[in-house]
Amino acid sequence: MPAIEPAGTLFIRENTLLPGGLIIETETFLPGWRAVKNCDGYRLGRKIEEAKWNFFYLAGEVRSIVFGRQGAASLRRAVRSILAKPEAHKFNSLEITGTRSRRFLGIPFVSVMGNFRHIQQGLALDPSKVLSLKLPIAPEAEIAGDQLGPVVSTL
Repeated sequence: MPAIEPAGTLFIRENTLLPGGLIIETETFLPGWRAVKNCDGYRLGRKIEEAKWNFFYLAGEVRSIVFGRQGAASLRRAVRSILAKPEAHKFNSLEITGTRSRRFLGIPFVSVMGNFRHIQQGLALDPSKVLSLKLPIAPEAEIAGDQLGPVVSTL
């Protein structure tokens, strides 16, 4: 996997319904989730709004702390931890808002903060209509994302 700048990175659940004609470049990040390339939350939100759809930002930051140095492997473990939370099954996007690398008693750890986002056509966020996919999140050993190249997808 190419290096990803963590802050501002968007992850979208595979098979998420998107406005017709919206083409974004993505790559596999975790099973069932794709990382959006070359587009942050603001730019993607503008594209979605131009198509008369909505890109909701949900208040309430989610956090995950993982041991290890800041890098792709730690980011992958932290995002997997956030997506394993029960509320993640209600929404189809996640935006990373920040990362912080620290040490405690000489042990490095990374704290990752993010917000759930949701793409839909309707004006009101209705969790009862959200498809709750319970996709398994594979252990890191099963992830072959490092061997995959960039993919252009309409999800």
